[in-house]
Amino acid sequence: MTTNTFNNAALARAKKISLLVLDVDGILSDGCITFSESGEELKSFNTLDGQGIRLLLRAGIQVAVITGRKSTIVAKRCADLGITLLAQGREDKLVALHELLATMPTPPRLEEIAHMGDDLPDLLIMTQVGLALTVPNGHPEVLSRSHWQSSRHGGKGAVREACDALLIAQDKYQAVIEFYTGSAE
Repeated sequence: MTTNTFNNAALARAKKISLLVLDVDGILSDGCITFSESGEELKSFNTLDGQGIRLLLRAGIQVAVITGRKSTIVAKRCADLGITLLAQGREDKLVALHELLATMPTPPRLEEIAHMGDDLPDLLIMTQVGLALTVPNGHPEVLSRSHWQSSRHGGKGAVREACDALLIAQDKYQAVIEFYTGSAE
């Protein structure tokens, strides 16, 4: 298996995670923003990341998206993946997280939350949650404060790598494999 798993310190944190919070630009996408001639914003999303999110949701780990930009394409992608916890146009990501948690019937504690981000607006939330995740091309301040770094870049399978690592840490990965190989009981 080539999955980038957690070191011992991060593994103890990962075992507790019940909610993964994701940034968009630089995490779910490669960080590039393209505009059509009519001014429509375009983004590319990786299908491996989408499948990883679906696997987490199936395994009982919730997923939220908090992003500094606002875009209909992000809302559509979240809806397609079954992500109902979405906050857009928010630089105050920790406040946005608390607002999303207030909508949940049984919200997780901060130590049960992982956040995957890549830039300075992610710092406050990353230092407050139980597990801080990032990508190799993240800002140096984010890299220095993260518990785990993917080997892949944002929009190129980094989220899938994090999802697989969480499933492995919580002993849920084998059940996923068995589901897809038809050997689940």
